[in-house]
Amino acid sequence: MRKRIPDWLVPKAPKRPELEKLGKTLQAMGLHTVCESARCPNLGECFHRGTATFMILGDRCTRNCRFCAVEHGAPLAVDAKEPQAVAEAAAMLELKHVVVTSVTRDDLPDGGAGQFAATIRAVRELLPQARVEVLIPDFQGDWDALRVVMDASPDVLNHNVETVPRLYSQVRPEADYRRSLDLLQTARAIATGALTKSGFMVGLGEEREEIAQVLNDLRSAGVDALTIGQYLQPTRDHLPVSEYIPPPVFEALAEEAKGLGFRYVMSGPLVRSSYHAAELVEADRSGCAEESQPHPRG
Repeated sequence: MRKRIPDWLVPKAPKRPELEKLGKTLQAMGLHTVCESARCPNLGECFHRGTATFMILGDRCTRNCRFCAVEHGAPLAVDAKEPQAVAEAAAMLELKHVVVTSVTRDDLPDGGAGQFAATIRAVRELLPQARVEVLIPDFQGDWDALRVVMDASPDVLNHNVETVPRLYSQVRPEADYRRSLDLLQTARAIATGALTKSGFMVGLGEEREEIAQVLNDLRSAGVDALTIGQYLQPTRDHLPVSEYIPPPVFEALAEEAKGLGFRYVMSGPLVRSSYHAAELVEADRSGCAEESQPHPRG
């Protein structure tokens, strides 16, 4: 039996005209968004604001993480026209901060790194003033693939650890916590000018001291920015929610993270890794990069 969702986790009802208009536009261009594929609770708000996180390399993942609603199975062929389509969509939306993620493509020799790099460059060609953030998979620990992405000079390199090490076998059995930390640390070493970012969910059964260890590990890996949000069960086939964490706990986690030296923190029940992503760079450049959002309602 599912736990009752508390009021603080009920997002604003989406405004259907804007949602449908943007959704149809992206669909007509053959593009996917993680907002739709992962059933993000902030989809209505973000589509209403004219923002979306582009998901490249198709909509089918080669892994089967038990928290994620993205489809898994036989992946689609890589579309050579996709980077240009993403750039054109970003230009159409007049985006100042473009977020690009992907499904995990363990079937590809480079894990899709080349497509990330091509997309970054295509966006810069059409929108030279825009900032580009990429949310990447772990490339199975292939640092040459990571270098391909970093050589394209993203403004923000994001890779989520998702949960505490003890729960990896349940939550994301094909991933590796240490490998994710190593990726973040290596990205920092390759491109010192890029912001590094990571995030994780709570409510999966983690203990408070385990969260503290993840915070310390991420700072030790040189991570600049952090997002913390509540896990929500996307379907009955996914992991159940162990606990709904109240907003004051997110505020306390934000304060703890700031005390460790993170340059930017966004922590709240509905926070997701790309939520209000543009504010990260804007706040960082203004020197006011410490923020928590316990009630991210827009």
